[in-house]
Parts: sequence; C-alpha cells; structure tokens
Amino acid sequence: MGIPGRFHDGLSAAVHLVELDYERRGEEGTLIVRDAGQGSELARWPAAELYAVHAPKDVLRLAANRQPTGARVIVEGHKDIGRIMATLPVLHHKRRQETQRQVRIAVTATVALASVIVAYLFGVPVLAGRIAGLVPAAWEQSLGETVATQMEASLVESGGLPVCDPDPRSLANRALTRFGREALNGSGSPFELDIRVVRSDIPNAFAVPGGRIYFFSALLDRATSPDEFAGVLAHEIGHVVYRHGLEHLISTAGTGALIGFILGDMTGLSVAAGLGATLIDSRFSRVSELEADRYAASVAQRLDFNPAGLADLIGRVGEDDRFARALALFSTHPLTEDRKAALEILAAERPAGLEPPFSSAEWDAIRNMCGDPYLRSREQNK
Repeated sequence: MGIPGRFHDGLSAAVHLVELDYERRGEEGTLIVRDAGQGSELARWPAAELYAVHAPKDVLRLAANRQPTGARVIVEGHKDIGRIMATLPVLHHKRRQETQRQVRIAVTATVALASVIVAYLFGVPVLAGRIAGLVPAAWEQSLGETVATQMEASLVESGGLPVCDPDPRSLANRALTRFGREALNGSGSPFELDIRVVRSDIPNAFAVPGGRIYFFSALLDRATSPDEFAGVLAHEIGHVVYRHGLEHLISTAGTGALIGFILGDMTGLSVAAGLGATLIDSRFSRVSELEADRYAASVAQRLDFNPAGLADLIGRVGEDDRFARALALFSTHPLTEDRKAALEILAAERPAGLEPPFSSAEWDAIRNMCGDPYLRSREQNK
C-alpha cells in the first residue's frame, strides 16, 4: 500500500490526494506519485533529485530539482514520515548535508560578527588616525559643516550658539583671525580657521573637523589674562592641525566611517549623522590632548604667552564647576599636575623678545565681544 500524501504540481492551485510508491532500478530509484482515487500517475521524481523543504514538526515537504518551483509532495504524521524516510535513505543523507551546511553558515556568521565587533572596538580606534590622514581636506571641511549644523540644531531649544560678534572687521575678530593665521604658520595644515566666540552659559571650547573653533562666552568670562585665553585657543588649533576631531568621529562612527571613506561619502549620513552634538562632549585620547598641548607650546615659541595658562584656566573652571569636567576641555582625563608641569617646562623654553598675542586694546575687545560679563551676569540673575 502506498504512503498517503498531498501533491501540488506547481502549475495550478489544485491539491491532489495521492499515494506514494518507490520504484527501484539498480542503485537508482524513483518516487512515483499516483492519484489516490483513480490510481493514475501524476508525477515521477528521481530519488537523486529529491530534497526536503522546511516544514513544521511532523510534516515532510519534498521538492525536486528540474520541477516547477511550487511543486511539492507533502506527507504528514510521524508514522508515514518514518515510512518514506526509510524508503528514501537519500533524504537522510541530504538532511545531514543541509544540517552541516547550516552549521557552517552559523559558525561563519558568528566569526564574521565577532570580527566586526573586534574591529569596531579595537581596530578602528587604532587606525582612526591613519584613516584621518587619508581623508581629503575638502571632505573634512564639508563633514565639519555637517557636524556643526547638526550640533547647532541640537541646541536650538537651549538657545543655540549665537555668535557674539558677527562682524569680521571688528577689532576683536581681526585679532582672532591674525592669531589663528600665526598659530597655523608652518604647520602645513590645509585649513583656514573659523574662530567663533559664541554666547553660552557652559564654560567650554572645542574644534570641529575642517577648522571651525567654538569658544564659549562662559569660558571667556573666566579667563583672567590673555595667556589663559591664548593657551586654550592654541590648544584647540592643535586639534585642528592634527585632525583630532575627524579622528574622533571616525573612531566613534566605526565601520560606518570606513564605508563612507571607501564610498567617498564623508560628508553626510555615513559619519556625521547623529554625531554633531558629540563634539561638545568629545573625549580625545590622552595622546591627542598632549599633542594639542605641545602644539600650544610651539605657538608660544612664536608669540609671547605662557601656554601653562591653559592649565590654570581649565584647572580653575574644573574646580568651580563639576558639570564642566564632563566637557571636551576637561574630558575623562583632566589636567594633572604632571601635565601642568610639562606645560611650564615648555613655557620656560620660550625665546625672549616675542610679540604678545594681543594688544591691550585687542584683549579688551575680545573680553567684551559678548557684552560686559558683570552686566550680563546681573541680567541673568534678575
């Protein structure tokens, strides 16, 4: 007696109740599908062409090569499935092959996923500096504009970052432009600096990729000398020269940055999306911070200011404001006494007869770019 089942010919929606028989000829065999009522032969599938299709428990679905795509033989019930599996040992062999194939796929996928995770956690941060060096300057500038736009948009509800003095011809802005130009002199940097003093109650300063630097009014208010202001500004210019902002974004974006670099898209979604605000809270590595410190000291070799003023300002603000310690200048590795001592040693190596970074009139103009700090404080406290 044949094994009961159902048959779909793959050419119509008809479902046939069938009986399955097996015809052996030497080492070859054939599955014969007959109509259960009339006994007529509906299909003849060589056993070597058969394979099982995924099905629920206690259901066996068979298909065959060189048959219509939807052609199926369906057998239900543990007993009848056992009979046909015993009749067609080739199915056991193919099931083992399929199981082994799925295991290989699972192992390969797991190894691939582990490799991506390792690359993301360890490889990309290590390679970020080298990758940043390969990115064309024009791409980085465009990326920086995207990041800056997203960052400012994320701060709209808190008042954004309004520029205190938008007139590029003002005494303060001309002094900042000159300082930036002299600070970049000899660095080989392809960027032109865009230094913006912006109104904010948060004492902070940071640089975005491509040369734009934000100096917050709250930090400017706490600077007691041109040395402190110049030290912080030269430090941020060092981040621009060494392209630390781009390196940080590549490290943060991980594989997305690599894809963007390969595809030539370093200006939009692959790297910058969702990362604009992270620059406010960017935590550069200790090596990057020390590089920026040394660059500030090298600028002090050409202009008469003490780069250790950077340590004085950040140390004083960090003591006064616990929230400030989470920001870019204070980071997860705040200025230590050793780091301050290193700046002081570098400062002692300055030659004599240097020009100061700002005249008294320029410093007064810079200090008052956002209005008189005392009057502004009184207005905020009303």
